Order: sequence, then C-alpha cells, then structure tokens
Amino acid sequence: MNRPSFFQVRSFLTRTFQGRRAKIAGLSAACTALTLVLISCGTLSQPIVAPPNIPGATFVGTKACADCHEEMVRDFKTADHSRLMAPGKNAENAGCESCHGPGSLHISSGGSSRMIVNPGKDPEACFKCHLEIRSKFMLPYRHAVMEGRVSCGDCHNPHKGEMFKGGGATNMMTRNEICFQCHTAQRGPFVFEHEALREGCTTCHDPHGSVNQKMLVARNQILCLKCHYQQQSGFAASANSNSGGRTLVIGEGSHSSRLSQGTCWSGGCHEAVHGSQVNSHLRY
Repeated sequence: MNRPSFFQVRSFLTRTFQGRRAKIAGLSAACTALTLVLISCGTLSQPIVAPPNIPGATFVGTKACADCHEEMVRDFKTADHSRLMAPGKNAENAGCESCHGPGSLHISSGGSSRMIVNPGKDPEACFKCHLEIRSKFMLPYRHAVMEGRVSCGDCHNPHKGEMFKGGGATNMMTRNEICFQCHTAQRGPFVFEHEALREGCTTCHDPHGSVNQKMLVARNQILCLKCHYQQQSGFAASANSNSGGRTLVIGEGSHSSRLSQGTCWSGGCHEAVHGSQVNSHLRY
C-alpha cells in the first residue's frame, strides 16, 4: 500500500478545516439571528396576539357592536379585559373583535351566530391569550371544557367587572360560590368545617387541570402536609392530636404507620375532607 504524499495530506487537511470553518460560521450566524429574535421579542411591552379569523369578514370597530349590544359595550369599561383595548384607528379591532373576530358579516347577516366567534362555545378564542390554561385542559384530570360540557364563562366574566364571578380576589368565600354552582355537596354548612375551605377551593384544587386525581394541586398526603406539617412526639403530640388544630402528628406508631394504607382521606381516617357534622377530626 502506497503512503500518501505530503501534498495529498495537506490537501485533505485543508478541505477538512475549511468544512469545519464553514459549519462554525453557519452556527455563529444562526446564533446571531436567534439572539436578534430574542432581543426583539424581549423589547415588546406586551405580547402580540392575532384575533380570531372569520373568512371574508372585516373589522368594523366596537362602536358598531354597540348598536345591538349597547349594555354589554357600556359595562365592558369596568371589565378586567378592557385593559386589552388600545386607542387609535389602527387598533379599532382591539375591542370586542379581539375575542369575537371581525364582525362585518355578523352585522350584514342580521346577527347570525354562525358569522361570529362565541368563546362560550369555542374556548380556542380564550386560548389565543391564555396558552398556559390550554395546556392544563390537556391534562388527565380537568374540567370538561374541551368536551363542551363546561365553558370559561361558567367561572369567568369577560364583559363586566372582576374576571372571577362572585367577587374580588380578597373575597375567597364568595369566589367559592363559583365552584358550589356545580359541587353542591361541598357547600355545607358544616358543624366542623375544614379550615382550608375558608381559604378557597383553589387551596387544594387546580380549577383548570392537574396530573393528580380530583384536580388536586399535590399528590396524596403531600397535599395535607402543606399545612399540617409540624412534627411532634410524646405528650405534646397527644394533646395536639385531640385539639382540633392544624397539626399533623408524624411519629413512630402514629399517623405515619397509617399512611401506608392510603392517603389521609382514603386510609380510613379523615374522610370528610370538606367538613363534618359530627366529628372535629373530619373522620366521617
């Protein structure tokens, strides 16, 4: 076998290094372009979201909607969603039509429901802005929004006032009324109420969706330990376990041995997780 000459080796190495140089240059250009994109996106004060599309329709502006929906347009000024509106001729579609789509065909057809987007029946209109919520509705345990049995409007008010039906963010008991519209068995009143209920249903449940059963925000006893976390033993543990307080006793021969049989509510102990009429420990 003949050995390659000096010139052949030099030619091979030159071609190799030139190829690598080209790859490095291409990678550098791609990184530069990506950096420019990230910088340009980062300089935007607000995300840019395209409104729903209706083939053949054009935008008419919010004033045209007021001809038929006067009360709704009037009250929209008080809604949280009103902050999405922008002034100026170029932003006339950033009102009603930002969620319902261009309204020219809806008007010319005399108000046909087929010529306008109804977010109450098509949640995709809401998901154009609330992308993270859409992902939650794809989880194993969630409200049946994608199936059409529940709509965003059942819990949220997009046209008037605070977006949560039933009161402001500091009024948790009123907000619970949203859940009690469907979950009537959890309403009470209970003689012995779970304190978490006063803090709001969302203390334990994610209303949009979860990887955990019953849309719980944490799995099994980990959920309870978010509040009932204090570790004690001896006389203090015995006293606290009968006090009706929020302390979970974790010690040898006590609750820890029972947790192997199931969660705090399925292991035969605290089954009345929302409240009990007869037992301060919420056992039944």
